[in-house]
Amino acid sequence: MRETFRLSMAYLHTWVGLMVGFVLMAVFFFGSLSVFDREIDRWSVPETRTHAAPFPSFDRAVRPVIDGIRPDPLSMRIAQGDVIGDLPPAGALRLGDMGVYTNHRDPLWRVYGAFDVPNKPADPLLDHVHVYGYASIDPQTGERLPAELQNRLALGTGFFFPLHFMLHLQWQNAGYWIVFAAGMAMLVALVSGVVMHRKIFREFFTFRPEKARLRSTLDVHNMTGVLALPFLFLITLSGLLIFAYMFFPSPNEVMNPLLVKQQGVEIAGTGLPFEPSGRPGPLAPVDPMMADARARWAAKGTPGDVGMVTITHLGDADAYVSITRDTVDRVASAETLHYAASDGRLLYENPPATAIQGTYGFLYGLHFQFFRHWPLRWLLFAGGLMGCACIATGFLFFVEKRRRKHAAAGHPGARVADALAVTSVTGMLVATCAMLLANRMLPAGMAAYNQWQIGIFCGAWIAALIHAAFRARPSAAAGLSPAWGEQCWAAGALAIAAVLVNWAGTGDHLLATIGEGYWPVAGVDLVLLAGGGLAAFTGWRLSRRAARMVAATPAYGRPAHV
Repeated sequence: MRETFRLSMAYLHTWVGLMVGFVLMAVFFFGSLSVFDREIDRWSVPETRTHAAPFPSFDRAVRPVIDGIRPDPLSMRIAQGDVIGDLPPAGALRLGDMGVYTNHRDPLWRVYGAFDVPNKPADPLLDHVHVYGYASIDPQTGERLPAELQNRLALGTGFFFPLHFMLHLQWQNAGYWIVFAAGMAMLVALVSGVVMHRKIFREFFTFRPEKARLRSTLDVHNMTGVLALPFLFLITLSGLLIFAYMFFPSPNEVMNPLLVKQQGVEIAGTGLPFEPSGRPGPLAPVDPMMADARARWAAKGTPGDVGMVTITHLGDADAYVSITRDTVDRVASAETLHYAASDGRLLYENPPATAIQGTYGFLYGLHFQFFRHWPLRWLLFAGGLMGCACIATGFLFFVEKRRRKHAAAGHPGARVADALAVTSVTGMLVATCAMLLANRMLPAGMAAYNQWQIGIFCGAWIAALIHAAFRARPSAAAGLSPAWGEQCWAAGALAIAAVLVNWAGTGDHLLATIGEGYWPVAGVDLVLLAGGGLAAFTGWRLSRRAARMVAATPAYGRPAHV
């Protein structure tokens, strides 16, 4: 504890921010990119650069694909570790459930299947284990995408989005736990940051670029933190609540056998079968069920289109079809109707959400942004970047404030923090831009295409760490490490090169994409150009400042004036 409560909160804010800021920087940056993950997918997989289409005719477009769904090899390997004994061959597994869904930003119709595994689960708390298979349908042709294209890494949903919430650390769910701890610490940093500032409203409007660099850096830190405070608090809280079931013991985990029985009792009251009957049954045409669902939603005053169709106990006499409304015009979860698969009669309609369900659904929908509202989507993107700016300026303030003191005492703390800060901020930009450039330069048909992209991303980030460590200032000299400016130059060059290579490789230059109104690809190119230009400008400014600092530094290592 310090002399006063406010000083104690300042101490807590400083050290909590420093300890978890490196993780939070990645969480917020890749979370910001995930706001436009579907658009990044189209940029990174040119073969999918088509326009999104309404939900298809299930009977004409989806039903022919069902029989072609096969268990995914990765899902088979994961399931093998969750069961006792060896799994049956993939061809012997029975498709139990399946579904198809679409999104107003996704040009493909996504189909998934859940295959029943007869083996007993290794974990006694698990009731059953499934193996999954996937397929995608091109809405322009109605045909299934080739397996090579289906398995190609989509950078938005396949890499940046998972990196945002689990860091691609799958062992024992380590990535989830690290992000959870960082999220809890973020709430602590936000609350302590509010408490430590007595004049928080004045600091909302305070920015003094003419002052010393340390003062102006703190002004930017305060201003971005206060301006984005509601967003930062809500997005952090909603993210923690979405994955709370993983982090806190709950009836779902501790009392799973009783939970399964209770679910059976509750579902029995709806008329929906909880378990398959074991008797084969037909699948009636699904298109009339979809039409009936649309008519019922319109009669209730909430007209809308179908967003998802799922079939439970496929091929069984007790199978049923669940049709869910899309969420393009709302934040919370949509209505669902359930029909008998054998004859299409309505079995059950989900009741309105309770207060708790509605609150959770609102936070869930706001975090994942399923709705169609482009201005709000850009505001959320800007809020995430302001969170990144707040964290980055916090790093800068910590390092600059302690550099001389640590150097005089022979303490490496400021140097280590500086190198890690460079890696977390500019190094992350370098790695991301390097991956985007590699995506456009590597031939799509090459062996280990996905692994090469991931390897280039990791290699560029490690190289940025090594560069930052060698270029960190070893003395008490003021000024930023040269690594900041040098990596800004590198990120700017890579970003602009990615746009040019995309143009050369696909012919989709800005004049063409803007002229056609194809904003998913044009938007990514524009953001890369703007970000690359800003990074290059920042590198130029930092290089000029470093040159002035060197010219003003006397022989004994301290600047004559700042």
